[in-house]
Amino acid sequence: MARSGLAGAARVARWADAALGPGRAGATADGKATLSPATAERAAGELDLTAAQVRAEWDTARLAGLIEVHGDRARPGWRLRAWDRDDSAVLRGWVALFDAWSLACPEPDGHEAAAVAEVVSAMPQVLSFLQLSAGPVPVDQLLDLLQQRVTELRTERCEVPYGPRPQEPEAEPEPAPAPEPAQGQAQEPPPAALAPLLDWALRALGAVGALTYGEGQATLTPLGSWAVWVKLEQICVAAQSPAGNIEQAAEDMLRGCAQLRPNAARAEYRAWLAARPVGSAITELLGAARGEDALLRGLAFEALRVVGAPAEPEVRAVLDEPALRPYALLWLAEHDGVDPEDAHEVLTREEATWLWVDTAAAVADHGEAPMLVRHLESALQPTVPALLDEVRAVGHPRTVQVLVALAAAHPDPALAKAVRRAAFQVHTGGS
Repeated sequence: MARSGLAGAARVARWADAALGPGRAGATADGKATLSPATAERAAGELDLTAAQVRAEWDTARLAGLIEVHGDRARPGWRLRAWDRDDSAVLRGWVALFDAWSLACPEPDGHEAAAVAEVVSAMPQVLSFLQLSAGPVPVDQLLDLLQQRVTELRTERCEVPYGPRPQEPEAEPEPAPAPEPAQGQAQEPPPAALAPLLDWALRALGAVGALTYGEGQATLTPLGSWAVWVKLEQICVAAQSPAGNIEQAAEDMLRGCAQLRPNAARAEYRAWLAARPVGSAITELLGAARGEDALLRGLAFEALRVVGAPAEPEVRAVLDEPALRPYALLWLAEHDGVDPEDAHEVLTREEATWLWVDTAAAVADHGEAPMLVRHLESALQPTVPALLDEVRAVGHPRTVQVLVALAAAHPDPALAKAVRRAAFQVHTGGS
């Protein structure tokens, strides 16, 4: 369903990739990602569509992340590159469109922006009700639910009139008015005011393929039901954060996971990721990986493994950073399907040695002496002198500290002496 619904957008995105790339005519006229008239007519002629259809598919492609516009240039998003080989890229693209349903169709005229925003904020609860109902739901029932939710939102903002009311002149007795809302309880919006906005929201969600709407009722499509279920599941995962780190910054979250077993740590990563936008989460994790703590560097890439495909562009972008390159290469190899036990084969000898020193730094800072001695046994070099030669050559900033810690931990006096000598040589710049 996602591939079918986005087929037109993917077609326009591929056309833009070929026709509007670097060195070619600009895609937009206003620098705001709006397709220029000339470009829309050109695409319509080449794709056998109308200009209006091209514009609609262009907007859909942008909302689904198939096209990224920078100034007057358009370039394909990572989802388009992975479109044919990665089903998760297709689903994530559709979910991005689903999340942007209120942008996919303009709201009706004549409504205050605040009222529109309230309906957009209330629709997740309406969608959850549709998902739990697992079948057609009358629009009148959805309107009642929307009315209740908007009232709750207003109550949470304490939108209640306070202060004395002006005195009205005495008049003939009239029927008792409806009771005023209790202190702290907002007045319910009239259904007549919400009905057009609910109609707009249901039509917009229908346009993106999340539901079917007609004959006075709405029903989630299988794709819409799946998307709402995934979001409900994410909320539950975030609420059940095992170690309670979901509100922490990436560095603090990773430190909190350092002592957890692998499965518990992965559960914590999932909860932390579920509580924030994936883009900002990836940026935070890579920021933590760039710090001085080598343990956090390794844990950050473990968390990025939980992120999966959406992290691929950002991980590729750090391949030029020496401190992150070995971790990024291993991540990419595993992402491409290489067995984790064989992934180290993608590293050069120098990169593998750098990674060995970085991991040793993490052990020295956070582990115990026996762990550092065992880490020595994991080196690729067949002998300690060969290891020391390559460690000195690789130029890791923590080399001296690692060698000093290893010398202090190793039970063999002769080997410890050789390691101390190597540390002194690195410190003094000797060979």
